[in-house]
Amino acid sequence: MNTRRELNRLPTGADLRADIRRRRRRGLFYRWLLLSSIVLALLSLTTLLLNIANDAFGLVALEYRRDPDTLGPAPLAELEQDQLIAILSENLSRNRLRVLEREAPLAQRSVEELRTLVLEEVARQRVVESATLFDSLFQRAATEAALREHHPNARIVFRSWLNWSFLATPMASQPEFAGIRTALLGSLWVIGLTILFAFPLGVGAAIYLEEYATPNRFNRLIQTNINNLAGVPSIIYGMLGLAIFVRALSRLTSGQAFGIANDNGRTILAAALTMALLILPLIIINAQEAIRAVPRSLRQASYALGATKWQTIWHHVLPVAFPGILTGNILAVSRAIGETAPLIVVGASTYITFDPQGPFSKFTVLPIQIYNWIAQPQEEFRRIAAAAIIVLLVMLLSLNSVAIVLRNRLRKSL
Repeated sequence: MNTRRELNRLPTGADLRADIRRRRRRGLFYRWLLLSSIVLALLSLTTLLLNIANDAFGLVALEYRRDPDTLGPAPLAELEQDQLIAILSENLSRNRLRVLEREAPLAQRSVEELRTLVLEEVARQRVVESATLFDSLFQRAATEAALREHHPNARIVFRSWLNWSFLATPMASQPEFAGIRTALLGSLWVIGLTILFAFPLGVGAAIYLEEYATPNRFNRLIQTNINNLAGVPSIIYGMLGLAIFVRALSRLTSGQAFGIANDNGRTILAAALTMALLILPLIIINAQEAIRAVPRSLRQASYALGATKWQTIWHHVLPVAFPGILTGNILAVSRAIGETAPLIVVGASTYITFDPQGPFSKFTVLPIQIYNWIAQPQEEFRRIAAAAIIVLLVMLLSLNSVAIVLRNRLRKSL
């Protein structure tokens, strides 16, 4: 009776056609709304990338205390390693030479490094003004004229702030000679160790919670806490890392327990352990979802053939769930690469000129370097910050690409 009454209430004839037109208009509205969301997101991303590129390239006005092409028997770009070292030896004081030799022997430095050193120490190159990429391309004549008017003795050249020297040079106090080698190596060390700690621990916890844990109060409490920890602000993890890894476990994280002379635990190891704590809830939750999605019939078929529980998990559940587990790790590592707050709390340096040599070294990372440069008042620091952002994006996309390729291959092999 109820079904017949409901059928009688359905529109018919002209009312039915009007109802269909109304529903189609509503569907079309939501389709265009979703499409406009995608277009808006792409426009925002494009604007962001163009803004970064606009600062990373452009015309600069260079002034020299001494003309670099008159320092040697040939223009600076054509000088060999021995000639560059001779210029440095003739023009620098003994104390300054000793400092440079202590940082890295001159004879072991590349020609590009020595040429940069000559420009910095002898020719005293200085960027006195810089222009954006759009002004340099679309208003080049006016921009050059303005730079020449403000600095009549300067050389006007087009400069890519992102170049090989920028990648291979450590930090410096002057933006034209500053590089990101130290920060880039620090980021790779921290991310590598973070994955090493977080991945097996997170996947192991997910396997236990999904395959072995019984639904009692204790396990529900653990699951609830894991879900809540995924939403905790990253600065809280930084404070936790400071209290546990930097202070309480300082003998371990500083390397003193292994005979390494280090005065505190503000090292790469402490930073990696802190970042592992940060991304652990994400890895566990995503791995649980991937394991839960494996059909139960697969497990039952394995048990029917006489396999043990662990054999079923290792040979059947994990291979099927692994692409989903890798997806969760991609998201977690992407978050870890861009984090700044917890690393500042555990003691990442904002200015450091030597490369990290191991897990017990002092360190800095790219996000902190970018943050430090953007906070500087000089315009040229914002140029190199934009170049460093491009490097960070490329590194992030490269790591994600490797994980995506690996995930797709595993899916095909199933």
